[in-house]
Amino acid sequence: MALWKPDQTFYPSARMAMQAPREKLGYVVTFNPTPANGRHDALCVLDLDPESKTYAQVVGRVEVPGVGDELHHFGWNACSAALCPYAPHPHIERRYLLVPGLRSSRIYIFDTKPDARNPKIVKIIEPEEIASRTGYSRPHTIHCGPDAIYVSALGAPNGDGPGGIFLLDHESFDVLGRWEVDRGPQYLGYDFWWHLGYDVAVTSEWGTPNMIENGVVPELLLSNKYGHSIHIWDLKKRRHLQTLDLGAEQQMALELRPSHDPTKTFGFVGVVVSTKDLTASIWLWHREGDDWKVQKVIEIPPEPADESVLPPALKPFKAVPPLITDLNLSLDDKFLYVACFGTGDLKQFDVSDPFHPKQTGSIRLGGIVAHASHPSGAGPLNGAPQMLELSRDGRRIFVSNSLYNAWDAQFYPEGIRGWIAKIDCDPAGGMAVDPKFFTTFEGVRAHQIRLEGGDSSSDSFCYP
Repeated sequence: MALWKPDQTFYPSARMAMQAPREKLGYVVTFNPTPANGRHDALCVLDLDPESKTYAQVVGRVEVPGVGDELHHFGWNACSAALCPYAPHPHIERRYLLVPGLRSSRIYIFDTKPDARNPKIVKIIEPEEIASRTGYSRPHTIHCGPDAIYVSALGAPNGDGPGGIFLLDHESFDVLGRWEVDRGPQYLGYDFWWHLGYDVAVTSEWGTPNMIENGVVPELLLSNKYGHSIHIWDLKKRRHLQTLDLGAEQQMALELRPSHDPTKTFGFVGVVVSTKDLTASIWLWHREGDDWKVQKVIEIPPEPADESVLPPALKPFKAVPPLITDLNLSLDDKFLYVACFGTGDLKQFDVSDPFHPKQTGSIRLGGIVAHASHPSGAGPLNGAPQMLELSRDGRRIFVSNSLYNAWDAQFYPEGIRGWIAKIDCDPAGGMAVDPKFFTTFEGVRAHQIRLEGGDSSSDSFCYP
């Protein structure tokens, strides 16, 4: 629905977005890990207002009609990118959440207005429509762009590659078609983002659906077949420009977090694991002249562990790999937050100098061996900080504890009890777990949370 004035949740710059009102609601996707029981996945509404009597409680829940969708990453239909100088839709409204099923390839469109606590499903995009118009399946990352909604996809309908990006209309949600005109050598897909000020897109690599849907395939991992590159694209011409190879042993280059300041040309990508020594790492991409470079700036080592307490997949290694699965960059580009799904750590790094990050905080919740508890007294936890979402002012970060059903089972074979925790972040550096905020989801798992009005990984800004 068009507005007479730009949406009040849009901000020209990240600096102005940091002064936005505090979020009062969060939206959480939950999925049923045992679809055979017929229980549906859902979009839940979480009360984030500390003055509310229902603080940290689920105050709304909408089930999707399908079973076994495995709701995963999701995003808004519109955001601050609509204020870019060339945006053709400046009066579009941040109103709809697009929630893909990574297993089913179905996309649900939820309307969060007029009642933000009771969103409604207003449209369903079926997998057959996506396949026929784009050649893709398994939609993953949703980004609201200045001209359309961009959706990354892991592969083709038959489960092989290539993965890529397709576009949806901002208002009708019609599937417009494949984004790439010339993909060059890119084959594996996962995340994508951009430097709008430089008309450059960046994509990363996980694996094709056939490589991931039944869990990590040891033979593929040990032969370095999962993704280990990121790709630079001409955003306007939709053409591949450059491949930045991190090295074959750097397996699964996943989340991309570019600088929010549109005058800067750097960003971070997390690597899940090295087959050389089980380390996880953060790499910095940056522009030098007309070329793009990449270099490792953070390395997190594995932790030795007794074989008897490890899941079968890790027993031969006698160690717990950190398993970096998500990153989040504060809107002032100062702090980078890193989730280690293996050890259970959430780490905070000062990246004011992005070439030389300094660790400024670390907490532990859950973890394959640690099972670190929450200060609320919830007892030993399983799962670990996995998806992260940082508030626009950089003061609060919310963590959910499920990665992907088939992969959860390999690292946490006892089964994961879904939970979300809140971490308070000191603007001078340092973090503390909020003992009053610990939300559990019985029988289902929480994958990701989005914050009302936007957060630190939803919007793109075109003004410094």
